[in-house]
Amino acid sequence: MTATTWNTDRPWRGIMVATTLPFREDLSVDHDAYAEHVAWLIANGCDGVVPNGSLGEYQTLTDAERAQVVRTAVEAAGDGARVMPGVAAYGSAESRRWAEQAAEAGCGSVLLLPPNTYRADATAVRAHYTEVAGVGIPIVAYNNPFDTKADLTPDLLARLHGDGSIVAVKEFSGDVRRAYEIAELAPELDLLIGADDVLLELAVAGAVGWIAGYPNAFPASCTELYHAAVAGDLATALPLYKSLHSLLRWDSKTEFVQSIKLSMDIAGRPGGPTRPPRHPLTGAIEAAVRTATEKAVADGHC
Repeated sequence: MTATTWNTDRPWRGIMVATTLPFREDLSVDHDAYAEHVAWLIANGCDGVVPNGSLGEYQTLTDAERAQVVRTAVEAAGDGARVMPGVAAYGSAESRRWAEQAAEAGCGSVLLLPPNTYRADATAVRAHYTEVAGVGIPIVAYNNPFDTKADLTPDLLARLHGDGSIVAVKEFSGDVRRAYEIAELAPELDLLIGADDVLLELAVAGAVGWIAGYPNAFPASCTELYHAAVAGDLATALPLYKSLHSLLRWDSKTEFVQSIKLSMDIAGRPGGPTRPPRHPLTGAIEAAVRTATEKAVADGHC
């Protein structure tokens, strides 16, 4: 067992796929298709799944749908420890309730954004994580300063870890220099790759996991890339990374949900529609995603 491998003691490590959620034509949740997809990801080398994240369009789900998605993921994964639900919400009390639901379902950890309805200061962020940490389930912090406007800087992450509120961070800032500062300030805090298009850089910098988007479409190649990258096998990792990077960068775009779902459609997976206000890709963006995906398919990444 290596530090970059999933295990029951640290079930947030390894490749945890931020799953898309399949909808039927009437935009109802297709739980059967979702269960099949979760099982397929794990059978194809991924370690676990992250339901109800941004890729899972959690903001558009009813409470009943959101709870059922977690239960479906746990059953399909065969081991609740392999499931890390997103528990972001408008208020700390609601996030705590979702963390309680995850714990009751047997999940191994949860993914938590800072307050995301206003530009919270450090005091509010620490109080938010302290409240949810009271549930007792391990919390992975999610730093996405572009969408939340609350930046979990290395110093703030060190404070959150010192508070006992978080065990790891999904780092999505894109600033790979932060990896080294986080390691200096909070050496026991696990760094997880949070954006597909900085995978190699953060793996080399010491990441021990990847909360991933594009394995939804190409799990085998993405798994090979991750394991080579964290092992320092650049002879294997770099050509794969270059081959996939025109696709991986769509994970960091505004249209990331539609892009990954379109790639899944092309690769023969249950991508399908998105719920409003997201709308289907058109024009140059659709063409670019389609071209990059078709190239990946032609290169044998399916």
